[in-house]
Amino acid sequence: MRIRSIHARLTLWYTGLLTVTMLLLGGVAYGLLLYSLSHDIDTALRGVASVLGERSRRGEIPFRPPDLDDVFRRFFGFSPWDRYAERRDPLGTRDPRWPPPQSGDFPLTPTARQRATDGLPTFETVEGLGPFPMRTLTWPVLEGGRVTSLIRVGMSLESMAVTRRRFLLVMAAVIPLGLLSAGTGGWLLARRALQPVDRMTEAARRIRAEHLTERLDVSGSGDELDRLAATLNDMLGRLDAAFQQIRQFSADASHELQTPLTILRGELEVALRSPRSPEEYQRVLRSALEECERIAHLVEGLLLLARADAGVLRLDRRGVELAALLAEVVGQARALAQARGITLQLGPVEPATVQADHAHLGRLLLNLVENAIKYTPAGGRVTLALHQVGGWAQLQVTDTGIGLSPDEQAQIFQRFYRAAEAQSLDARGAGLGLCIAQSIAEAHGGRIQLASAPGQGSTFIVHLPLPPAG
Repeated sequence: MRIRSIHARLTLWYTGLLTVTMLLLGGVAYGLLLYSLSHDIDTALRGVASVLGERSRRGEIPFRPPDLDDVFRRFFGFSPWDRYAERRDPLGTRDPRWPPPQSGDFPLTPTARQRATDGLPTFETVEGLGPFPMRTLTWPVLEGGRVTSLIRVGMSLESMAVTRRRFLLVMAAVIPLGLLSAGTGGWLLARRALQPVDRMTEAARRIRAEHLTERLDVSGSGDELDRLAATLNDMLGRLDAAFQQIRQFSADASHELQTPLTILRGELEVALRSPRSPEEYQRVLRSALEECERIAHLVEGLLLLARADAGVLRLDRRGVELAALLAEVVGQARALAQARGITLQLGPVEPATVQADHAHLGRLLLNLVENAIKYTPAGGRVTLALHQVGGWAQLQVTDTGIGLSPDEQAQIFQRFYRAAEAQSLDARGAGLGLCIAQSIAEAHGGRIQLASAPGQGSTFIVHLPLPPAG
């Protein structure tokens, strides 16, 4: 079963990690305890054997049990219950003058005898002589560089076993209690730490598309949750702007489509109210066809913008001679310019070739030229030019029209936006031409730059990247 609660998973991970850590620490502590006990016992046995060997060298024998107790107590801090000490000659024969061990005879192993002959002490752990193993030390007594006797001391490891058992019992009791306390504390801390997330969740649930202006609370601490809340607020801000744009787009599109549809319907209804002459029917049909073309042009522009916004605008990139394209656009727009009494001409043209979609690039230029013609009074001039600057081709469309204020320049590339003086010039249009031109330029990796001033005309500069040389 998968646990979905984050604070439950955090608590389990924390408790599991703590369990592994405590077991590792417990194992290390247990190993250090065994090493420390073994080392202390060996050190104490070495001290006892050293004292007994010194006394044996001075001939202070036999030892009485009280004397042995004093020696063991000096090095152990207590007198072990099951301890022993004996003296043997270099051949391993036990000295009968020493009191016999209480636990019975401890045979001298060949290894210990051989090492004693070499003057080396030997520690051994002997099992099977009692309920607990015995730790023994065979200590050679040297006089003049010669082994004169062997001192053997030992003690039962019962105290070590008891200490080890107590340690394990303590660990068995402490670890579960520690894990229970740590798990409970971890649960409470995780729950408290994630309370802001719960509050953000509840706040996010209350936010709907109609209330995207609401924001999540930020505590101001600057921690990860504050950064998360700030990121979500930024996302809500972008969503709010997107929704506002969609609403405005929908309203503007509906308005732009409604006008030609209303005109089309009205003309058809008037034409059907009474019999008409063929000439009148032809006039109505021509007007209806113009409105249909206007609707088709608007829908086509909306679809192109939608594809550009989605990043799926299909481009058939080929080598395009920009000088030839400029001449082609001038030829297409010359009739419109002459009808409005405007001079359309080519300025300086430097040869340049770019990898671009010929149809889309032609539409970009034609939109700019038509826009310049619409907002240039009769007798004005529209000039097209082409330059190379660095690694860019610059297509310029300059007019002597009404110009744009700084506020209008900031909005001119928005959809359905039309300058304030457009109505005075009777410039019909949906306000999509410049937006489409900008989308096409950006799809080609370029941009459009605008320089304008009220009453002084405008210059649109299209920057397109040139292919690398060579």
